[in-house]
Amino acid sequence: MTFNIDFLAWRRIALIFSSVFLILSIGSWLFKDLNYGLDFTGGTLVELSYPDSANISEIRQTLVLGGFEGAQVANFGSSKEVLIKLPGTVSDSLGSEIVSLLSSSSLDQEIDLRRIEYVGPQIGSELRDDGGTAMLIALAFMMLYIAFRFQSMFAGAAVIALIHDVIVVIGIFSLIQIEFDLTVLAALLAVIGYSLNDTIVVSDRIRENLRSMESDSTHEIINTSLNQTLGRTLITSLTTLLVLFSLYFLGGELIKNFALALIFGVIVGTYSSIYIAANALIMMGLNKDHLKVEEPENADENLLP
Repeated sequence: MTFNIDFLAWRRIALIFSSVFLILSIGSWLFKDLNYGLDFTGGTLVELSYPDSANISEIRQTLVLGGFEGAQVANFGSSKEVLIKLPGTVSDSLGSEIVSLLSSSSLDQEIDLRRIEYVGPQIGSELRDDGGTAMLIALAFMMLYIAFRFQSMFAGAAVIALIHDVIVVIGIFSLIQIEFDLTVLAALLAVIGYSLNDTIVVSDRIRENLRSMESDSTHEIINTSLNQTLGRTLITSLTTLLVLFSLYFLGGELIKNFALALIFGVIVGTYSSIYIAANALIMMGLNKDHLKVEEPENADENLLP
């Protein structure tokens, strides 16, 4: 299938759109911050099962009256399953205390303690710092690989696109206040790999066309390259999204945020490989001269008769 879409005709609009979203994302991250899960903040997670539908507001009020202020209560998978998060509180007897407290306020309801997890605040802060370091190291190695595999301009454009993708996905989680835990951090690392893969395919085609096409217009060459790789990009993105949506709706609560982060990442990564990386190459002044291979001055003298 051959496409003939003038992608770069919209590059300035895309640049404005991305800039606005980056500002919103960074602003939300700085002033609103992320809704960190217990993996990063430390605390206790308790999962309860009720025989009938649980009254979330009543459970929350009972916990506050019982001295558990700041408790986060929500349904988990169904109206009968309840997830209680107590940031900063760690105790071996906490699960039985909560069950006893809620059982005394419930009429003829036998509450089942399904799960209880503890994360110390020190461990949580270490996980957060180590996770951020892992992302920075991943970006650095990606840049080195592309600089070695292609050319420094392609490396710079790819890293700009990767940073754009990570900031936008984090910004979405900050704006909507979706819980940010270790599974989401793992998804961000996967987004870096996915986005890079797409960018490498586009960069490889741009490099080939810079060497083979007669046109001296970088704008035309990049546009042609984007059209040539569009079919592959769409098929890869759509098939990946089908799997991710299946995980989101059918995979259960534990991997819901993981799948959601990847869904955002695939969409943003596909967009950035077309508009952010290509835009960066044009703004850095890429042309045919950057990929010329210089022949040795004594090449003719070394040829055998």
